[in-house]
Amino acid sequence: MKVAAVKAPGGLDRIAIEDRAAPVARPGQILVRVRASSLNFHDFAVVSGMIPAPDGRIPMSDGAGEVVAVGEGVTAWKAGDEVLSAFFPNWPAGGPALPRLIGVPGDHVDGFAAELVAMPASAFTRLPKGWSMAEAATLPCAALTAWRALVVEARIKPGDVVLTQGTGGVSIFAVQLAKAAGATVIATSSSAEKLARLKALGADHLINYREDANWGQTAAALAGGGVHAVVEIGGPGTMTQSIHACRIGGHISLIGVLTGVSGEIPTALAMSKNVTIKGVTVGSIQDQDEMIAAVEANGIRPVIDSIYPLDQIAAAFAHQISQKHFGKICLEI
Repeated sequence: MKVAAVKAPGGLDRIAIEDRAAPVARPGQILVRVRASSLNFHDFAVVSGMIPAPDGRIPMSDGAGEVVAVGEGVTAWKAGDEVLSAFFPNWPAGGPALPRLIGVPGDHVDGFAAELVAMPASAFTRLPKGWSMAEAATLPCAALTAWRALVVEARIKPGDVVLTQGTGGVSIFAVQLAKAAGATVIATSSSAEKLARLKALGADHLINYREDANWGQTAAALAGGGVHAVVEIGGPGTMTQSIHACRIGGHISLIGVLTGVSGEIPTALAMSKNVTIKGVTVGSIQDQDEMIAAVEANGIRPVIDSIYPLDQIAAAFAHQISQKHFGKICLEI
């Protein structure tokens, strides 16, 4: 089978397309013919060497495909079934715990940049009905992160106000999920063109954060006293404004640290506002099943920017880091 493999210490010029022996389904596993994957920042961190991985690691956490064979003892799936991977294959349900957060495909173990994978049968869910493989492959990391941030942790309800940042995969799904829940959405971006596209997706208010340094206060005013929930992707560079944006008792789901891993935070302001700041790293398999039911019920479809073949995986990542994309970048395998 063909795979993409990252040669240590990483870098886009160190992703090799190789032939490897096809795996077999051991007891409790299924053999999946991978059809599609999608790019996340986590995947870029692995292939670039930001997250160290063993030499020859097969990257990509997300995968959608068809079951080719089932191992001994597997009854949940059969050959021909369409399946969708889980970002945390050892997290069936409940809250996060260290044993549930290990085994991430494409990081802790080989991932989905391969024509065939053999993994535990319990590490997959169904696809949304009528979705293509590429569409489904956008869900396990980005969409599930947005789902857990807003629905599981912030517990948004109709009439709430949600603040999103930028136009990455998580942020776009957050806009879609918030609107489906009956919330008002305030969306930020530095691009007028991308803001217009967010408006077309349903965002109610738009803020260009390059033109408005105090965008947090602006969001609070638009929300009539502060937002109920923020999907925070920046970390230290944006957290201050996110706290300003919150109403008393607001909720910030910290899902990314794109502006750095540490920095100053106005702790007194967070305390006085009784703001909850909750770290969110994707979600459980049960969360994924519930999210799939929700996107089906609400007719949500992912925004796909572009699709690359496996042998152009380096070009796909180069497009990702250019930040010219809007929505998800996918691989066809």
